[in-house]
Amino acid sequence: MIERSIAGMIAAVVATGALAADESDAAAPTARVIVLAHYDNALGTSDAASQGTVTSALIASRPALRTGELLEFVPGMIVTQHSGDGKANQYFLRGFNLDHGTDFATYVDAMPVNLRSNAHGQGYSDLNFLIPELVQRIDYKKGSYYADEGDFSSAGAAHIRLADRLAQGSANLTLGSYGYQRGVLADSFAAAGGTLLYGLELSRNNGPWQTPERVRKYSGALRYTRGDAQDGYSVTAMAYRNRWNATDQLPQRAVDDGSFDRYGSANPSDGGDTSRTSLAWAMHNRGEGSISEASAYLVRSSLDLYSDFTYLLNDPVNGDQFQQSERRTMAGFNASQTWVSQFAGIDMRNKFGVQTRYDRIAPLGLYHTVARQRIATVSEDRVNEASAGLYWENTSYWSPTFRSIAGLRHDAYRFNVNGAGTQAHKTSPKLSLIFGPWRSTEYFVNYGAGFHSNDARGVLKAADPATPLVGTRGAELGVRGAWLPGLQSSLSLWTLDIDSELVFAGDSGDTEATRPSRRRGVEWSNHYIAAPWLLFDLDLSASHARYRRDDPAGNHVPEALDKVASFGVTIKDIGRWSGGFELRYFGPRPLIEDNSVRSAATTLAYGRIAWQLDRKTRLTLDGFNLFDRRASDIDYYYASRLPGEPAEGVNGVHFHPVEPRTLRLTLSRNF
Repeated sequence: MIERSIAGMIAAVVATGALAADESDAAAPTARVIVLAHYDNALGTSDAASQGTVTSALIASRPALRTGELLEFVPGMIVTQHSGDGKANQYFLRGFNLDHGTDFATYVDAMPVNLRSNAHGQGYSDLNFLIPELVQRIDYKKGSYYADEGDFSSAGAAHIRLADRLAQGSANLTLGSYGYQRGVLADSFAAAGGTLLYGLELSRNNGPWQTPERVRKYSGALRYTRGDAQDGYSVTAMAYRNRWNATDQLPQRAVDDGSFDRYGSANPSDGGDTSRTSLAWAMHNRGEGSISEASAYLVRSSLDLYSDFTYLLNDPVNGDQFQQSERRTMAGFNASQTWVSQFAGIDMRNKFGVQTRYDRIAPLGLYHTVARQRIATVSEDRVNEASAGLYWENTSYWSPTFRSIAGLRHDAYRFNVNGAGTQAHKTSPKLSLIFGPWRSTEYFVNYGAGFHSNDARGVLKAADPATPLVGTRGAELGVRGAWLPGLQSSLSLWTLDIDSELVFAGDSGDTEATRPSRRRGVEWSNHYIAAPWLLFDLDLSASHARYRRDDPAGNHVPEALDKVASFGVTIKDIGRWSGGFELRYFGPRPLIEDNSVRSAATTLAYGRIAWQLDRKTRLTLDGFNLFDRRASDIDYYYASRLPGEPAEGVNGVHFHPVEPRTLRLTLSRNF
C-alpha cells in the first residue's frame, strides 16, 4: 500500500515537471487554476515553505506602476527606482538591498536576466523588455537550497514563464497622468502545425519630474510552439529599445532649503539608452518515468547610462557626470534529465543537469562626461566570461509523509579581461527534508550553500583583487498549512551568511565589496479565497542584518531591509464590476554602519476599478499612491558637493521621491 502511494507521488512529480517544461495554458489543468485563483502554494506543491507560484490571474488583476514590479508578486519583495524608467529597478528582499539584482536570480523561461560584469552593477537585472500580458506565471524560490539554481540566487530566484498561447487576442490602450501612453497588441493562432504568438508594446511617459522623462519604449515578442505536455518545443524571439531622461536622487539638504524642487534634477542631462534582442529555443520530452529538457539562448544587449550622484565633488569645474557603457553578446545552453528509480526498496527521483553561459562584453567602459559628451576615459575593457554548472538532485520518498532532497552543484568560471585571465570553482551542497502533510500541515527543513560571482574587472585587479565567487550559506525552517477552506498559509524562519557584502558607493554610482554579514528573519504569507468573488492576500516579513566582523564604524548593514508588509483585496465578477486594493509598507533602514542615520518608512496604496462594457470590451482605472504620500522610493547616505559647499563635500541623505498620485485609464478589446 505504501509503495503504491509513493509511486503515485513520483508520477505526480514527473507530471508536474512536464507541465513546467511545456509552459502552456492548455497543459495546465483548468480546474486547478480556478480553485487556486492567484497563488499555487498548496500542500505538496513545493520543497520549502517560501517557494510558490503566481498565476496569470493575479498578474492581470493587480495594477503595476512599472514593469519590474512583476517581482513584487514574490512575497516580501520590494521593487523601487532611483533613476529613470529605462534603468533596471532597485530590489529589496530578505534583509538585502539587492541593488539591481546581485543576490536574486531572475529568468524569462530559460534565459538569465541578470548581467554579470555589467557596466552599472553586478547582476544588473532589467525587466523592462517584458510585456506583462504575455506572462503565464512566475515560479519563485527563496534561499540557496536548490541544486538547479546557481549564480545570484542566494536570496532567491524567480522564473517568469511566458505563455505558449493566449485564450483570446487583445488590444489595450492606456492614457494616464504626466503624459503616460501605452499601447499593447497581442494574440496567438494556429500556424504550421503549432501555435504562433505575438505581442507588441509601445510606451511613452514624461513623469512628474521637472525634467520630462521622455521615455520612448518599444517591445516585441514572437513565439512559435509545437507539441504538447508529453513532447514539444518552442522558439521565441524578443526585441526591446528604450531611451529616457533620468531624475536621479537629490540631496535632502538642497530640497529642504529650497535649492531644488522635490521633483527637480541636479543634472538634467542624466538618462540612458538601452536595447536587447534575443532568440531562445526550448524542448521537453516525457517518456516512461523520465523527462528530458534542453534549452539554448542568444542575447545581444547594449546600455549607455549617464549618471551624476555627487555633482561637483570630484571635478568642481566640469562636474561629476559619468557614462557607463557596454555592448554584450550572451549565449548559453542548458540540459537536464530526470528519471525515477528504486534503491534498497526506496522510490527515488533523480535529476542531473548542466548549465553553460558565455558573455562577451566589448567595449565595457566608464567615461567622464559633460551633458552626455565624453571628456575623458576612466576605463575601457574587453571582458570574456564563461561558466559551466553541473548539478545532481535526488528525491527519496521514504514514506507517504516524508521525503528528502539531496543535491550537489559544482560551478566553474573563467574570467578574462583584456587578455589576462583566471579561473574559479565552487561546490555547493543542498539538503531538504519535507514532513507531512498531517492534518493539512507540511513541515520543511532546508539547508544550502550558494554564491554570487564578482565583476571580472574587480577579480583581475592588479591590487587587492576581489573574490571571484563569493560563498553563501542559508538555512530555513518552515511550515505550510491549509487550516481553513480556501486558505494557503506559509511561515518560515530563515538565516543566511554571505562572505562579502556588496553596498552602494555614491562617489562611483556602483557597488563595492565590504565585510561578511549574517541575516536572520521570519516571513508569513497568507492567501485566502473568502468567496468565489473575494480574495485576500497578506504578507509580513521582518529581518535582522549585521556584519559578522566587528568594526569601530559599526556593524549595521547599510540599506538592509528591516520590515515589509503588504495587504491586498481582489473583488471580481460583481455584475460588470471588479476591482482591487493593495497597501504596501516598506520599513525604515539604517543608512550607515552605526545606525545613527535611518531612512523613513514608505507606505503606498494602489487601487483598481474595472467595468465590463460588453463581452469583449473592458474599461479599467488604476490609481497609484492613492493617498498622495510624500515619501521616498530610495534613500542613501553619502558625500556630495553643490555650488558654494566645501571642497570635501557634505555628508547627507540623498533620496528619490515616490511619484505623486497617478491615474491611468485603460481601454481593452478582446478579439
